[in-house]
Amino acid sequence: MPLLSCCMVFMSLEYLVLLSCYGLLSLVTFCCYGVDKSAAKRGKWRIRESTLHVLSLVGGWPGALLGQKVFRHKTKKCRFLVVFWLSVVVNLAVLWVFIHCGFFS
Repeated sequence: MPLLSCCMVFMSLEYLVLLSCYGLLSLVTFCCYGVDKSAAKRGKWRIRESTLHVLSLVGGWPGALLGQKVFRHKTKKCRFLVVFWLSVVVNLAVLWVFIHCGFFS
């Protein structure tokens, strides 16, 4: 609890909301990787790659990266990985612009 209090003192509300959004999106994305891997093993309905990419692009990339490692999913498809890493770079670039152009106080 003291760590949370310390973070609240040094972080503005905007940053806490931003971190919460990244955390929530990462959790959702991680779960999608797990569901997709399970479906792939059973030959069932799959989550579209474009959906996984959009989730990564909007901030779920930490969960996607963890999902790739934990479930060993989407780790060999070169095209998928190229698009995934491009989405990470774009997400971080947009975040950098928002932070450095004063969108967060």
